[in-house]
Amino acid sequence: MAPRTTRASASPLFVPRKSDRRTARAARHQFAAARDQARRAARPEVRPTAPGLDPDLRATYPAAGRPGPASARGGRLKLPTHRMTTATASGAYPFLAEGGLGAQGIYIGRDVHAEAAFTYDPFALYGRLDGFTNPNILLAGIIGMGKSALAKSLAVRAVAFGYRIYVPCDPKGEWTVVAQELGGQTIALGPGLPGRLNPLDAPARPYGVSEEDWITEVRKRRLLLLGSLAKKVLGRELHPMEHTALDVALDQVVAYAEANGTTPLLGEVAYVLGSPERLDAALGELSGRLGHAAEDLAHALRRLVHGDLAGMFDAPSTVAFDPSAPMLSIDLSRLGGAGDDTALVLAMTCASAWMESALADPAGGRRWVIYDEAWRVMRHVALLERMQSQWKLSRGLGIANLMVIHRLSDLLAAGDAGSRGRALAEGLLTDCSTRIIYRQEADQLASAASLLGLTGVETQAVSALTKGRGLWKVAGRSFITQYLLHPRERELFDTDARMSANSRGFALADSFSIPMQRKEAWK
Repeated sequence: MAPRTTRASASPLFVPRKSDRRTARAARHQFAAARDQARRAARPEVRPTAPGLDPDLRATYPAAGRPGPASARGGRLKLPTHRMTTATASGAYPFLAEGGLGAQGIYIGRDVHAEAAFTYDPFALYGRLDGFTNPNILLAGIIGMGKSALAKSLAVRAVAFGYRIYVPCDPKGEWTVVAQELGGQTIALGPGLPGRLNPLDAPARPYGVSEEDWITEVRKRRLLLLGSLAKKVLGRELHPMEHTALDVALDQVVAYAEANGTTPLLGEVAYVLGSPERLDAALGELSGRLGHAAEDLAHALRRLVHGDLAGMFDAPSTVAFDPSAPMLSIDLSRLGGAGDDTALVLAMTCASAWMESALADPAGGRRWVIYDEAWRVMRHVALLERMQSQWKLSRGLGIANLMVIHRLSDLLAAGDAGSRGRALAEGLLTDCSTRIIYRQEADQLASAASLLGLTGVETQAVSALTKGRGLWKVAGRSFITQYLLHPRERELFDTDARMSANSRGFALADSFSIPMQRKEAWK
């Protein structure tokens, strides 16, 4: 059944000419009521609203859209000004709203999103920036993105602020020219080179430490060094009797050196370990058990005396450690080139023990310790343990550790899940309040985002970074920074020189002239 419709109409009002005033007034009221009724009847029927909806809700704008210039018609969009706090804006997009780290520190380059200078100094930020708990730094990036140039520029510019630079492992020899430019020193170690380091050298006693306490500390360091070297060569942990043999042999060598006014040497320790009668007589065991237990130790240390590392660490030091030098680097580019890192690890262990004497000095000032190509170091637990000690004691020692790797997955290559090597590597990452990430390959983005806790915006930014541009995460704050090099720095830090056609002043065609010269000589 169709609903009934009611029609109402109103016609013009006609009043008889001779009607009285009351009749005319009543007629006008009736006409007004009929007109209102006609208007209401002409309106569309209002449908009942669904339960739970507000019947007073109406559309803000008609179906045709918002009228006026704010409708975005014609390609014009004019929105009213909106004001918000920086805390609210940073939640929407952190890069656009970040205010920087302040003007105090080393000039790095340009903050891409803020269009302002970017400075950084871990010693200046410590205690001033919330969440900045340590001065340690992780620098990761694929080959050719400029991470090595950034590390070198940080070192050069840090010297201007009074900091000293230590490079305990330079596996490619790239830091030598930087050290020379800064007036520092480089110790090149390798077969046939004149450089000699005696890792058993006793460093100068720091101010405020008693003579007895310092003797005990030096003995402990020497034992730790000997144990690390032996474990690396043997490929296993030492047995209890082997530890005892090391103690006895070291004490005998130190006593002999003090009586003759010399310095103990690794060769002397190896000689005592290979003399069972000396060990047994010193310990009072005539059965010969201790001497027999030290046979493997004697052969392990023999490699440092007569093996491929002969002469480098079994002689008095040819260089003296100068703690006042602006920069010191250990060039190990002659070692580990054949794929075997054993010689490199043993050399770095000895060099690190020799260099740690300056780090322990409380009056040594604030220093940077740079581990270039740290992926080679992190494959060895003994070196990871030394790095962990420096990372944990960075605030007390006044040092900022910089670890340079290629990929974040290099941390996972330190060992299997649950192994000590993996735990040590992940611990180094945790103890870095500053993470500098250069471009990563697509297959590395997932691991990088997982290890560093990157957001979706940050992960996308890392995949599209260009040369010299990196993501800086400092105590949870994010920056996209383009570092800038001085022309002199660019010349010093050029790691692609050998890829150039005119490298070292030789043209490509010159390589073909050598056989011709030899041919003339053969005639």
